[in-house]
Amino acid sequence: MRVVKEAEERRNEILDAAEKLFSEKGFDGTSTNDILDEVGIARGTLYYHFKSKEDILDAMIERMTGRLIQKAAEIAAQKELPVMQRLTMTMLSLNVDNDLGQEIMKQVHKPQNALMHQKMQERLLAAVNPIITGLVEEGIKQGICQTDFPSETTEMILLYSNIAFDELSNLSENECMKKIDGFIYNVERLLGMDRGSMRQTILPIFSK
Repeated sequence: MRVVKEAEERRNEILDAAEKLFSEKGFDGTSTNDILDEVGIARGTLYYHFKSKEDILDAMIERMTGRLIQKAAEIAAQKELPVMQRLTMTMLSLNVDNDLGQEIMKQVHKPQNALMHQKMQERLLAAVNPIITGLVEEGIKQGICQTDFPSETTEMILLYSNIAFDELSNLSENECMKKIDGFIYNVERLLGMDRGSMRQTILPIFSK
């Protein structure tokens, strides 16, 4: 008996299979036939949901971005943690550190996928900016931060951290520490904080 599944369920099933294959074989090493075999569906069913392998990648990025945003919101809501620690952990949560995430980012960074990369950054920035702005405003109320432009400052920090930590795992220990020191220094300046005031809060997070 043929199993008929709801469109959303089938779509997610295809994405789950593609994620597994992309993480194991890479994007370029995975064919649409591999995905068809993994899911056990006909080619027409695949093309009903996705026009191409690139379309599948685009949907995977959209789903991954949604998960990153949800994770950022959950971290920011952990009121039992100091506000500056939550701010840093929230920004760090936007970096993917698993095999699938690394494979997706490798594809996103290819020149031909520049528009896809831009779309991903724009969506993350639009969704996460209000979350981190709330943390900055919380820090202002506590007298920790001093800025008349919390939203604009947050945008600058997010753009900076996105560039600074895009490939942190590929750096040497000395290069990594220099990036971290520069990040701490610049965030403190942007938020109007005394130099070194964030160091003890942030460094343990990077060592995890």
